[in-house]
Amino acid sequence: MKAHAISIIRTLREAGYPSYLVGGCVRDVILGREPADYDVTTRATPEEVMSLFPETYAVGAQFGVVLVPSPDKALTVEVATFRRDEGYSDGRRPDSVIYSQDAREDVERRDFTINGLLLDPLNNEVLDYVGGRRDIEARILRTIGDPERRFTEDKLRLLRAVRFAARFGYEIEPATFSAIRKLAPQIHQVSRERVADELNKMLTEGRARQAFELLDATHLLPEVLPEISAMKGVAQPPQYHPEGDVWQHTLLLLENLPQPCSLTQAWGALLHDVGKPPTFRVAPDRIRFDGHVEVGVKMAEEICRRLRFSNADAEQVLALIQQHMRFGDLQRMKESTLKKFLRLPKIEEHIEQHRLDCLASHGDLTLYEFARKRMAETPPEVLRPSPLVAGGDLIVQGYTPGPRFKEILTAVEDAQLDGRLQSREQALAWVRQEFPL
Repeated sequence: MKAHAISIIRTLREAGYPSYLVGGCVRDVILGREPADYDVTTRATPEEVMSLFPETYAVGAQFGVVLVPSPDKALTVEVATFRRDEGYSDGRRPDSVIYSQDAREDVERRDFTINGLLLDPLNNEVLDYVGGRRDIEARILRTIGDPERRFTEDKLRLLRAVRFAARFGYEIEPATFSAIRKLAPQIHQVSRERVADELNKMLTEGRARQAFELLDATHLLPEVLPEISAMKGVAQPPQYHPEGDVWQHTLLLLENLPQPCSLTQAWGALLHDVGKPPTFRVAPDRIRFDGHVEVGVKMAEEICRRLRFSNADAEQVLALIQQHMRFGDLQRMKESTLKKFLRLPKIEEHIEQHRLDCLASHGDLTLYEFARKRMAETPPEVLRPSPLVAGGDLIVQGYTPGPRFKEILTAVEDAQLDGRLQSREQALAWVRQEFPL
């Protein structure tokens, strides 16, 4: 993609239009990271850009943005015209844009100094009009210009500030930090999909604990995830949770998330104990959270709905919450129950979550090792053997289709998984004995 972006800049320059790489790609190059994508800023208007390239997509032309695909269509680079923005009545996007002849003016409308650098790739020269290089060296996240103005223009920047600071391990500059705290309640102007997108990135970019500590410190956490904020100060029985309250326990899970980490694994870790705060009680023997799994599943279902999760992702997150306490019974399960547990969809995520849960509390990995050992020792055909009996077999034997069919077939499967039935003939004889007509 870098070569494609450079070729775009070369074409624009040859046509007489000053052009540069801009934004996160320049920051990442300076940090020695591989940019995920490359953006170009230029004095050329969208019409002039489109006239220079054989194929373009004017998906954001009203904001001066044109997409230019590579000849093989494998890569696409965003090319934006130098501009200044006028009005942000919706708190997200400018009401209008005014094209500019000056790259400096374009940079000054952007969000953070570390994202406000320009790079001339033809001469390998960085242009810094906003002190971005200084802040990268000092490991500071700072808005370009007045913080309140920058955040008022686009409320999503409140979350982006937290995400960037966490990802790079930067301190948020005091005035920027104060502005986030002041404007945190206005995050609700941002669509839930965009909020979810930022939270997803925080959870999977490698520094989830730092991100959520910053969400808490900036007062954004109770706005975007009040159910997580409610974990603070909720004590746990010290004999099982020497690490502290539910909040500290959850932060430890986030700290130990594997990398790379799936979205559902991360959300499962975050939400696995979300039902504890509303079920907290002090019993004569110890602190208890009766029914916290069932309550947590209902709460997580609402969170997934609120943040517009896909059905598949929501289903897996809820399953991780629903199943996480069953590991305590693993060694006492009947063989059939254990095998059915080990064939849960994405069972590796369940086992990994149990590991994270243990490391964030008592540290005993006995059941984790047991689950790993059984998974390694049990071939797929043993976990999911071909059924010995089907519905058609029951009809031939004289059974009438109905609710009893499921009961019989489930009982046969359990006996098969337990090793008590090995053949179709044996199974049919067993059915006639256990479920007489």
